[in-house]
Amino acid sequence: MPRSPSPLLSRRAALALGLVLATPLGLATPLGAAAAQPFVDLPYASWTDDEPQYRLFPGDELDIAFGSAPELNKTVIVQPDGRIELPLVAPQMAADRTTSELEDALARAYVGVLLRPDVTVSVRAQPLRVFVGGDVGKPGVYDMPGDIDALRAIIEAGGFETSSNMAKVVIIRRGRGGRPMMKTVNLRIAAKGAAPVDLVPLRRFDIVYVPKSGLASFSAVMSQIRDSLPITFNYALGSAIY
Repeated sequence: MPRSPSPLLSRRAALALGLVLATPLGLATPLGAAAAQPFVDLPYASWTDDEPQYRLFPGDELDIAFGSAPELNKTVIVQPDGRIELPLVAPQMAADRTTSELEDALARAYVGVLLRPDVTVSVRAQPLRVFVGGDVGKPGVYDMPGDIDALRAIIEAGGFETSSNMAKVVIIRRGRGGRPMMKTVNLRIAAKGAAPVDLVPLRRFDIVYVPKSGLASFSAVMSQIRDSLPITFNYALGSAIY
């Protein structure tokens, strides 16, 4: 069952979503007027369905195994500050690292402690946590049961409102190098079952945003997205800051 949404995110969930959009999207410039722009002109990375190596987030549960010292084996949770606590060494940063990067970091940390600091890190299965916002019945953060697509996530979040722009649903995802990617998908066709359409299978910490109908200008739509997110979400385009 999805978790009941809350108007305020926990510190852990907010940090995790913040990591999705942590890469700067532009340099701050003086506020000025900007013409309406389509979504494709956003300074996001090009959308790709390739799945980059998984990077750890606060809340991830990890099994840490030491080949030469099994008595040190431990299951840990990545804390809100991104670190994990292990025996005999200082807290180690885990967030935003792949499992292989964390293994290398832990091996270095245990060089002065173990003769053969062989470390294996594995991630336990985690719920598919996504943020569904905008013009839906119950916007919030949801733990989805198994694999799910954007349309089903919106249904879990209370469905579309009568004022929803179902043809311009926005998906924001963290891509390679931590850069955010964005695409729009027409779920009006999917909801009517009129023709096959990409429903966008979701990944952990994806953001699904449903804008209101009648917002033609780029700045109005992006301001609506920014105001709905539980994190600071600013970017610059030309001379304008949103």
